[in-house]
Amino acid sequence: MLCTLFISLQSFAFQPSEIEYVEYKGEVVNANNGRGISSAYLSLNNSNISTITNADGKFSLKVPEDLIEATVTISVLGFQSKTLPLDYFKPEETVIELEETVEELTEVSLYKATNASLLVKEMLAKKDDNYLSDQSLMTSFYRETIKKGWNNVSLSEAVVKIFKSPYNSNKKDLVSLYKARKSTDYDKLDTLALKLRGGPFNTLYLDMMKYTEYVLRPEMMNSYDFKFDDATKINDRYTYVVDFREMDQSDPWYFGKLFIDAETSTLVKAEYSLNVDDRDAAAAMFVKKKPNGSKVYPTELNYQVDYAQNNGKWHYAYGKAQMDYVVNWKRKIFNSKYKINTEMVVTDWQAYAGNDWKKSVDLINPNIVMVDDVSGFYDSEFWGSNNIIEPEKSIQNAIDKIKRKMNDE
Repeated sequence: MLCTLFISLQSFAFQPSEIEYVEYKGEVVNANNGRGISSAYLSLNNSNISTITNADGKFSLKVPEDLIEATVTISVLGFQSKTLPLDYFKPEETVIELEETVEELTEVSLYKATNASLLVKEMLAKKDDNYLSDQSLMTSFYRETIKKGWNNVSLSEAVVKIFKSPYNSNKKDLVSLYKARKSTDYDKLDTLALKLRGGPFNTLYLDMMKYTEYVLRPEMMNSYDFKFDDATKINDRYTYVVDFREMDQSDPWYFGKLFIDAETSTLVKAEYSLNVDDRDAAAAMFVKKKPNGSKVYPTELNYQVDYAQNNGKWHYAYGKAQMDYVVNWKRKIFNSKYKINTEMVVTDWQAYAGNDWKKSVDLINPNIVMVDDVSGFYDSEFWGSNNIIEPEKSIQNAIDKIKRKMNDE
């Protein structure tokens, strides 16, 4: 599903947006200990606008001026959801506390599902009923980071337009880069330019209910072992948790958790991994080009996908992939370790019945490699009114260094 490629890049830039908006920043924290909560979903009610917190619990939410009377719902797995008026939010240092979910979920609360495998099959059978049946146009924010050891060596960000085909259609989604920027510190990469092929498609293809061919192929259901784990609540709704694991472990194999709404049998979240203990097989799957004298292979691959509901229909809302790679050189004592993180959140969407959008933009190829655009990090107004995921501390420090270096030149 994901792979790397070693190639050279070209640059591009976009003009800032002129849409007026109000920006609110803050942190979502655990009410018990004050720690930041990652991947908390903030949704502006009665609109399609949303965002998500970063690994530190920080968020940035941009709202059009004419929607300032709205309310915002904050939700995340393991915590009680909370709805707040927009006037609670501040331009800086908004603090939102969420209480942990401690309710014990009984069989009565969770209806009567007793067979985990049958529940997953029912989830797939109800896809056409539970997910978007009309095509839509989504606006998303994509971030891709590459670390060598503890140092950020490559940062890419983009506002992405997605032409999302219906879930009951075999048509692939189409993607256009609306705005993008990137910087790579090739000095810290030594002589190795590690680049990820696929760009935003890597996180878009994590949509398990749209792209069932990657993990949950209906014809392969009998090749998985499904077991119930402890139930939970998501968005204050009772949710089954199903552990799954491929039984054939001769090649890289999937395992993880499916979070299935108890009332509708809808997949609302998935956290899963690909076992890559077989280094040669994993390298053949994910490494498409490498320098002579080196051996490159993944050591850990973790994925997450979240869905959001609107008017009774669910759709892809957030995808994240975390990938660890090792590079061994024949004549070097120590190897090099790289971490590649990609994530994409849908920040706005609308039903879209026409085809004129596809004629007015440049669609990107699923094999795209994000291109270099150093000047993007210099422009403080680059993103305009588009919602983004707040940079984590280490990423923000890297961006600040880039800005300082450019100011000194």
